[in-house]
Amino acid sequence: MSDSHAVATTADTGHVGAHAAHPPYLRHHFESMEQQNETTSFGMWLFLLTEIMFFGGLFTAYLIYRNWYYPAFVAASHTLNIVEGSLNTLVLITSSFTMAMGVWCAETKRKNGLILSLVATLILGLGFLGIKADEYHEKYVKDHIPGHAFPGHAFDAAGFVHPVAEDGKPAEKALAPDMAAHTEVYFSLYFAMTGMHALHMIIGIALLSGMLWKATRGGYMDGNIAFVENFGLYWHFVDIVWIFLFPLLYLISRYN
Repeated sequence: MSDSHAVATTADTGHVGAHAAHPPYLRHHFESMEQQNETTSFGMWLFLLTEIMFFGGLFTAYLIYRNWYYPAFVAASHTLNIVEGSLNTLVLITSSFTMAMGVWCAETKRKNGLILSLVATLILGLGFLGIKADEYHEKYVKDHIPGHAFPGHAFDAAGFVHPVAEDGKPAEKALAPDMAAHTEVYFSLYFAMTGMHALHMIIGIALLSGMLWKATRGGYMDGNIAFVENFGLYWHFVDIVWIFLFPLLYLISRYN
């Protein structure tokens, strides 16, 4: 064998070895998959930290205004549909379980299990949005949407000045007109907080649909599951935000 042929053979072997050490999903600026996954995970946690600060600002504003206009916030919270709120809580908790199962199936390379888990999570996410849409429609019918964006549906604070119980009789607890006007602040924060949460759900469902499309074509079975794991963190975070929203908006002072 000539020296030139030996050099060529060695070069080819080195090229194959380098290709094996650098799988196609390893980005060129990372030295190893471990480094790439650690960096991706760190970036995801930084993103979630900014999300915590964002929702933390909304929670802080809510607590401050609740302290200022406590009677108005209590009266307004009593108009929320606690049955639908509780159902949505159950739906999201279940979706966290199915998403966790999806991550486990990706880790253990169970293609069918991953697909079923993602489908279940997608259905539950859509179910949550459907229930929330029904709640929003109820607020529209009762004229509890802040502002005057809808002709003929200006915000109605008079219902809190002269409240009527379910049996048609006047309710015992009524608000003074100036305090009743502050119920609009409650609903402004309600729509801001639940609306931003719903937007995060919509984004999550869009990403989930893309993951499902890829999973049906054998994706994530090659060991590259960083996206699935990081999306799982995002989905669990959105669920945790709702776990705080539910008691804050629906349960506190519910029976006062």
